[in-house]
Amino acid sequence: MTIDEIIDGILRREGGFVDNPDDPGGATRWGITERTARRHGYQGAMEELPRELARDIYLKDFYTTPGFDRVFEISPRVAEELTDTGVNISPRQATKLLQDVLNSYNRRATDYPDLEVDGVLGSATLEALSAYLDKRRHQDGLLVLIRSLNAAQIEYYRELGKTNERYETFLYGWVRARAI
Repeated sequence: MTIDEIIDGILRREGGFVDNPDDPGGATRWGITERTARRHGYQGAMEELPRELARDIYLKDFYTTPGFDRVFEISPRVAEELTDTGVNISPRQATKLLQDVLNSYNRRATDYPDLEVDGVLGSATLEALSAYLDKRRHQDGLLVLIRSLNAAQIEYYRELGKTNERYETFLYGWVRARAI
């Protein structure tokens, strides 16, 4: 797996132009909101946002800047999961889910110290991820971690729907496309 394959998958899932009145992000193309496109200097119509610009934004804002490139060095599959989750709910929230899940599996801090669930992907989180995968390598550890991240993501979506009914419009699709 490569970063290009990860981003291509995200672009396929996000699709073309959408302007759903229930989406607080407003008009999107390739999953990129107008606000994000403008921040990156795009001045054209959102319906015409180039795929290559969307790719560049994903690489910078949702892979490199949050540090998921460093996760890729440890586990490409975890980096893929975090990048995709970050696109949908923010890289910071994706990192919080990882930190929380890792805390659940550290056997009362005997495998690695508890992490502060702050959404910052620093050396402690990377070391905990490495330690988790080293300890659980022969026990389907990667599969359990990915399933746990997906379960946490689903719960995050459900809570969004409970706090704002507008999100119910998207809940089924989010789970179907992103957390299976």
